[in-house]
Amino acid sequence: MNETVDAAAAALRAKGLDSLPPLAIVLGSGLGPFADEASAAVAVSYADIPGFPVPSVEGHAGRLVVGAVEGRRVALFQGRGHYYERGDAKAMRVAIETFRALGGKTLLLTNAAGGLNKDWLPPSLVAITDHINFSGTNPLIGRPGKDSFVPLTHAYDEGLRAKLHEAARANDIELHEGVYMWFSGPSFETPAEIRAARILGADLVGMSTVPEVILARRAGMRCAAVSVVTNFAAGLAGGDPSHEETQEYARLAADRFQRLLRSFIREAA
Repeated sequence: MNETVDAAAAALRAKGLDSLPPLAIVLGSGLGPFADEASAAVAVSYADIPGFPVPSVEGHAGRLVVGAVEGRRVALFQGRGHYYERGDAKAMRVAIETFRALGGKTLLLTNAAGGLNKDWLPPSLVAITDHINFSGTNPLIGRPGKDSFVPLTHAYDEGLRAKLHEAARANDIELHEGVYMWFSGPSFETPAEIRAARILGADLVGMSTVPEVILARRAGMRCAAVSVVTNFAAGLAGGDPSHEETQEYARLAADRFQRLLRSFIREAA
């Protein structure tokens, strides 16, 4: 551990969190209220944990909530730091490495995304199979050591994705699969960029998740990710995305998404 991760771990121990559970979920736009599902929970503001990002985006409360969901202890990151907020691709580094240092093994990431498949009507749910980094940056730039050359062939764990599909079937939820392309944001993509994304093989576009997966894989953790399609991407089927639309459709998906998460936790935690 480095000094910042040491300090973050010490802050959590001071709150009674001597260890963290093996599974953590990053709750993206519209999913923050899922943290209320946790019983016997300990909640710590990111502002009180050295090195954790304090989100500036609506819908990201900025708390680490540790408690029981479906009888399983789980860590819930209620909000994330985005690259576009401060120009820092490694905004979630300390949070992810602290989770790993205190016992974390598996990271499930959630997000709101624009859809490039006209058959996926908002608010469809999509398990991410792979990603394309279109941002022009990487959270490991400048990190010393050969372990920064992280292989990403199996970045999105097939076994975890299978459990997501099992959870979806058990709840009669349609769960698609697709490739996610990371744009830096905060401006939405142009119609020309979306045409390029489709040619390159993307099914989803968004402004998060990819740097967290890279950081988690560097730390040796298994990863899975699910997007809620909150809008058609720019220029596609009349798509003209806005932050308000993203928030609205994320809320519409919340019930199905939460049922999916509860079943996944039963299987994977």
